Amino acid sequence: MAAPQDIPRRPFGRHRDLVSIMGLGGFHLGRTKTAAEAVRIVHEAIDAGINFLDNAWEYHEGESERRMGRAIADRRDSVFLMTKVCTHGRGATVAMRQLDESLRRLRTDHLDLWQIHECVYANDPDLHFARGGVIEALDQAKAQGKVRYVGFTGHKHPAIHLRMLAAGFPFDACQLPLNGFDAQFRSFQTHVLPELRRQRVAAIGMKSLGGDGRAVRKRAVGAADALRYAMSLPVCTTVSGIDSLKVLRQNLRIARSFVPMSAPERRAYERRLRDTAPDGRFELYKTTAEHEGDVGRAQHGYPTQDEIAL
Repeated sequence: MAAPQDIPRRPFGRHRDLVSIMGLGGFHLGRTKTAAEAVRIVHEAIDAGINFLDNAWEYHEGESERRMGRAIADRRDSVFLMTKVCTHGRGATVAMRQLDESLRRLRTDHLDLWQIHECVYANDPDLHFARGGVIEALDQAKAQGKVRYVGFTGHKHPAIHLRMLAAGFPFDACQLPLNGFDAQFRSFQTHVLPELRRQRVAAIGMKSLGGDGRAVRKRAVGAADALRYAMSLPVCTTVSGIDSLKVLRQNLRIARSFVPMSAPERRAYERRLRDTAPDGRFELYKTTAEHEGDVGRAQHGYPTQDEIAL
């Protein structure tokens, strides 16, 4: 068994907490064949030194949270636990109900980080900051001691992130897609990361392989280089979707041997992708509805994925 210190850790934004440079994504835990397999993945990840755990209230209708809760029941103090609230424009009352459901599923009395999920529609900032909106729930949850830190996530357009950050709310964290393709197309790296650094908000990277692994399957990038690039950016952690022990062990090898890319190395890596990056073909979460959840689409009056397929 690997020693926990094998995985490097970084400060969580302006706070003293240290989180592993690689985080374990919760969505993919719901894809494993059995709950027992998901538990084994979480246990091995924690034993290897991964302490940042990602999840969301709506992942697989709550099954991802239930599986993670089962896995951490006897090791809650060993992890930095995050889940997301999925109001999608609904108000604080719905948010607080979801929070209590998440806490029950995760078998804990508090979260280390609670984030607004999927800020991807142009009117989301207005809805979230409206009177009685989800932002009020973030304050309420912190005041009640149910969450330590709060943030928001999204993957559609840097402008939406910047509007959330311009409101003056003291977010602790922000989750955003970061990879070599992003540097050249509607770039979160270029437009959002500098603002997060200015506000001392913890940056949480995601979609290091483009969100669906398509870029790896088509051999546009290698997993090791893609993860190394993403973890070399000014982020506290990079969340990786892991649905098998094989993938976990591959990612652990990458994290244990991690040496940050220098600025010239990052630029050289980006140049290798210049023929495929500018049109967004490997970042379909920016240009299509493929990565939007049905709950959010329904709340905004858009057809669900099944309806789109008809």
